[in-house]
Amino acid sequence: MEEEGEFFERLSLNVRLQHGLMALSVIVLIITGLPLKFHESFWAKELIAFLGGPDVTPIIHRVAATLLAFVGFWHLLYIAFTREGRENFRLLLPRWQDAKDAAQQIKYYLGLTDTKPKFDKFSYVEKFDYWAVYWGMVIMIGSGTVLWFTEWFLKYVPKWVTDIAKEAHSDEALLATLAIIIWHFYNVHLNPHSFPMNKTFITGKISERQMKEEHPLEYERLMKTRSGQGGEA
Repeated sequence: MEEEGEFFERLSLNVRLQHGLMALSVIVLIITGLPLKFHESFWAKELIAFLGGPDVTPIIHRVAATLLAFVGFWHLLYIAFTREGRENFRLLLPRWQDAKDAAQQIKYYLGLTDTKPKFDKFSYVEKFDYWAVYWGMVIMIGSGTVLWFTEWFLKYVPKWVTDIAKEAHSDEALLATLAIIIWHFYNVHLNPHSFPMNKTFITGKISERQMKEEHPLEYERLMKTRSGQGGEA
């Protein structure tokens, strides 16, 4: 079903490129990393063999990890040196209103109220997505660097540090995979309002209907801004 009415920019080209590179790197990391975690399983052995064997798979994994680190650095530059980045970061900061919105939505789902929470540009769900990703990147890149250069690190730290890095890397990878499959994919693509796919990550656009339903406070603010500009004209 084609959307009608006006479309609004939701994600700029800069953000879409960041998201695309991050998605690509994470998919490759999952495909090459999980078989290493479950290397004794039949499916893991088959996948490792398909990817080129135990000597090639870690190389692919490290290339994807380097790409992920690059995207993380790119995002920091985006926040620091672009107006859009600074504004989006400000709007993504957790606030007390997010807790109240979450409570209101739970009450709505339980039938305790007929009033849904009204979200601005980013809901508490989207904020959770954002901070989970970048907190996860800190853990994954940090622990992954220790594992990549274990011999060098062992010159300066005790072995238990590398052991902790190994467990943190492995467990956080599994947690991130489950979060992406269960949480992110459902909320963005598989929920009834977007199924079978939300195309915003490709087009960068969001329909007027989606704006009114999902981000009413942002929509109201945009309309007020337009009215003010029209009045000045």
